[in-house]
Amino acid sequence: MDRVSAADEVLDVVDRDDRVLGQARRGEVYARGLLHRCVFVQARDAQGRIFVHRRTASKLVFPSYYDMFVGGVLGAGEDYASAALREAEEELGVTGLPQPVPLFKFLYEGPGGAWWSFVHEVRCALPVAPQESEVDWHAFLAPQELDRRVADGQWAWVPDGLEAYRRLREFRRRLPL
Repeated sequence: MDRVSAADEVLDVVDRDDRVLGQARRGEVYARGLLHRCVFVQARDAQGRIFVHRRTASKLVFPSYYDMFVGGVLGAGEDYASAALREAEEELGVTGLPQPVPLFKFLYEGPGGAWWSFVHEVRCALPVAPQESEVDWHAFLAPQELDRRVADGQWAWVPDGLEAYRRLREFRRRLPL
């Protein structure tokens, strides 16, 4: 069976209130800067370390950049919860993950375009085997090590992931103890 190229995947096009307006192929969505939907899933291992990876050079958006989330775009008609589980299992190379916990949604507007971004988190106690087509390198980093890597500026981070990470840190700061 032939695999559909990423540029040919059909996505929902949404408005600034995250209402579906229609559908378009991913390549057209990116080329025209149309709003669409994405999920971000922060995966932690049993020790609480965060999964960090470098994207492959073949990615359509932010090739070879580092990210502290797994995730991706929602297909046409797909809901955020289903996409979060699908993307986490695909990118981590596991099956049987618990349903990622939804945390918050925001409209990302920055380098690469604009899209609705729903941030989730999941515990992954399973051994990971990330997709070679998605991930060039990976490790689980302690939160302090990740903060250091973000702050030192030596790694090129995906800008939408950085924005989601900044918002997630603020979200957690506001949680009652």
